Amino acid sequence: MYDVLIIGSGPSGLTAAIYTSRANLKPLILGGTKWGGQLMLTTDVENYPGFPEGIQGPELMEKMRKQAERFGTVIKDEQVISVDFSKQPFSVTTENTTYQGKSVIVATGADTLWLNVPGEEKFIGKGVSSCAPCDAFFYREKNVVIVGGGDSALEEALVLTKFASKVTIVHRRGEFRASKIMQERVLNHKKIEVLWNTVVEKIMGNEKVEKVKLKTQGKVYEKQIDGIFVAIGHVPNSQIFSGILEKDMKGYLQPSPAKNSAGLSSFQSATKIPGVFIAGDVHDHIYRQAITAAAYGCMAALDTEKWLDGQTT
Repeated sequence: MYDVLIIGSGPSGLTAAIYTSRANLKPLILGGTKWGGQLMLTTDVENYPGFPEGIQGPELMEKMRKQAERFGTVIKDEQVISVDFSKQPFSVTTENTTYQGKSVIVATGADTLWLNVPGEEKFIGKGVSSCAPCDAFFYREKNVVIVGGGDSALEEALVLTKFASKVTIVHRRGEFRASKIMQERVLNHKKIEVLWNTVVEKIMGNEKVEKVKLKTQGKVYEKQIDGIFVAIGHVPNSQIFSGILEKDMKGYLQPSPAKNSAGLSSFQSATKIPGVFIAGDVHDHIYRQAITAAAYGCMAALDTEKWLDGQTT
């Protein structure tokens, strides 16, 4: 029997583990077969506080893991396949066994939707990125491509213009899906070029991205670039909670903040099921940063601790 079952092992889940274990609770992280979240696919991380020279994504996650384990967190790299939140203690089942806990923190994160073209996976972190606020700095005075046509893609294109010398938006349709105001900003920006009805066929280079093969109206050609940003969306890892926890239209889990005796909101990370809390990118489709994920993990841990205290009084 664990005090807290934490599903997920990215910045959110590991931060929740650090806080709950330091509160003398007994947390178990079920981290999945690919633990660590999206930072495991990131090379240089220069915007996480405390690392003035920057740090490699996998190294940062390894430090977080060791910190959680130092305070007594048990971590099992097992994939969760089902949950039972209908009664307490809660049950979480992996491919190996079933674990029980007095409370649960869901920190399963979200996955980037990739193009799935040749060369993409090879160059992730070496010229292929899915986060302009994270990596735009590395492309000062460079020539970059961004793929997508929604608000997120156009927002990222504008972020890139603060650093890159040229930003090319590749969009498979003849018009954007983004809001009118975002379209106006992008179409009137002198650094941005738009390639309509165009798709990426292949990403090429040696040690890093050097060019991209594009296809438009049957014509295939190559374009010299220094980097490519994929902004076609994210998918929250919330599938196993269907019919159990509330979701929005895109599948992101929705909090249901509880009210205290004074009628004020408390337990900001609470769900409709008392004792089940959510944290990180599985419910955050706005910021999607390592530091905000960690902050949400802290909030969920403090809410969980407070809720557990209330169960014993």
